[in-house]
Amino acid sequence: MDWTSSQLRSLVELTRRGTITAVARALGYTPGGVSQQIAALEKATGMELLQRVGRRVELTDAGMTLARHAERILSTEAEAVEALERSRGEVSGVLVVGLFATAAAEILPPALQRVREAHAGLAVHSRDMDVDEVYDAVASGAVDLALGLDYPDVPIPRDPALRVMRLDRERFSLAVPTGWLDGREEVALADTRNLGWILPSPDSYYGRAVRTACRRAGIEPDVQHEVTDTAATLALVEAGIGISTVTELMLRLRASRFDVVRLRESVERHIVVVFRSAAEHRPTVAALVDVLRAVAGARRGAKP
Repeated sequence: MDWTSSQLRSLVELTRRGTITAVARALGYTPGGVSQQIAALEKATGMELLQRVGRRVELTDAGMTLARHAERILSTEAEAVEALERSRGEVSGVLVVGLFATAAAEILPPALQRVREAHAGLAVHSRDMDVDEVYDAVASGAVDLALGLDYPDVPIPRDPALRVMRLDRERFSLAVPTGWLDGREEVALADTRNLGWILPSPDSYYGRAVRTACRRAGIEPDVQHEVTDTAATLALVEAGIGISTVTELMLRLRASRFDVVRLRESVERHIVVVFRSAAEHRPTVAALVDVLRAVAGARRGAKP
């Protein structure tokens, strides 16, 4: 039958995510694009794969049957890609990497330089995305691997189909408008009880992690502004609007003027690389993972 890997992947993701919109978000398509791919599959098979139930769509029995076989087809395709890469005798090909803003600014440039020097035949393409979406993007095959963040207080749910490898870890400090804490060098989270916070939504891993750390310290942070963008958060702190947690990597996104105060509690985030377990020995993936580990090691060595 005449179908494509993208069409099969859309069908498989629909079994995992349940809605066309969620599939589109995971794969980087529009909802209309996903619907077109499913329609093309229906034309290729001559069978109805979706049925409307109220305002939702569900897979038919034929759709579920094809989705099960599609997973095996995609797995076999991945094995074929690895075999072909190995047959070349050199690291060459194209990889798509998902990454979040700070990784795009600070980690990707030196990694690409090292790739050009060590593996001239390897082309790396990147996709900027919300950091909480990178795991789904790898699992769905929308990207080959991704840079993400993991928080010890709210760890990423582990999926046997994915490898999550830690590259580096950063300890959070507190960004405070100049003069708010009278020049103190260290502060406990409990000391922020009467201060307004700027944090991402509690629906995000980061937002949940900071709130969890605060609750462990016996306070509920007074979040007055829910902001996802790091540069915007730093600008608000500089303007005297409130406080927020920051790391060294976050501070490099925007030159700002405020006090950075050490936290007495240890609150961390881990920078990780995520890739499919089945691709662990794929030459291009292994080569890029090695480069990312080297870049992370150089960053650690450069820290005072």
